[in-house]
Amino acid sequence: MDLAGGSREVDRDGRTGRDEAVIVEPAAVAELTRLGPRLAAAGLGLGLAHAGEPRLGPAGPAEASAAATMTPGRRSEFLAGREAARRALRAMSVDCGEIPREGRLPVFAPGRAASISHSAGIAVAVARVPGEHAPLGCDLELRPLPRGAARLVVHPDEEPLLGTPGGAGAGPWSLTGLFSAKEAAWKALHLALDRADTVSMRTVHDLRAEPCGDALHISLRAGQSYGVRVRVLPIGAGVFSYALGWADA
Repeated sequence: MDLAGGSREVDRDGRTGRDEAVIVEPAAVAELTRLGPRLAAAGLGLGLAHAGEPRLGPAGPAEASAAATMTPGRRSEFLAGREAARRALRAMSVDCGEIPREGRLPVFAPGRAASISHSAGIAVAVARVPGEHAPLGCDLELRPLPRGAARLVVHPDEEPLLGTPGGAGAGPWSLTGLFSAKEAAWKALHLALDRADTVSMRTVHDLRAEPCGDALHISLRAGQSYGVRVRVLPIGAGVFSYALGWADA
């Protein structure tokens, strides 16, 4: 998804559009690592990797072919993301080999699924046990969005959310938090819905966010029969979001 007119572009793998020097934030890695037990309690496996790790490499010819077309910075993020997904699946006692792609979306072998996101050189992934039908989606945003991106993220009916308390244990909803929650929901919905149901879901602007306790209820604007509950957690100056479960419209 591109934030046209903003200071950066973000696609569905969560990458930044610039091939800039990657400075991994150790504090962010530590904060994310501490989320492992919390996510496990929600039935999710957590996987982390970062672009500066030694011996990161493709797990097979499809990953190698994809990586060969990328700039060095993008290649490091791509390989870290694939490794994070394998680690998330191993946390659920599931082995996984290489993860090819279709367009920009990762393609998993039958019985395996994970959601991947990157930010500031860090790759994070969440996975569920095979056969689990709960929604699966996550998003990491360590760099706050500029105010100019607001018109591309929130509709006028969502603007009252900005700056309001997010419920017990949550801070006020920020523009970055709303964007991240919608990204996590976008991924979860794309994994779960038929292609025909996602035609109207081209960007996060096509999703509607509403408060749902200490989480957000995010649904399709074109037909709100599908909704996902998403939790947004602070990570340094940024946020990490993940799908909790389905929500009634």
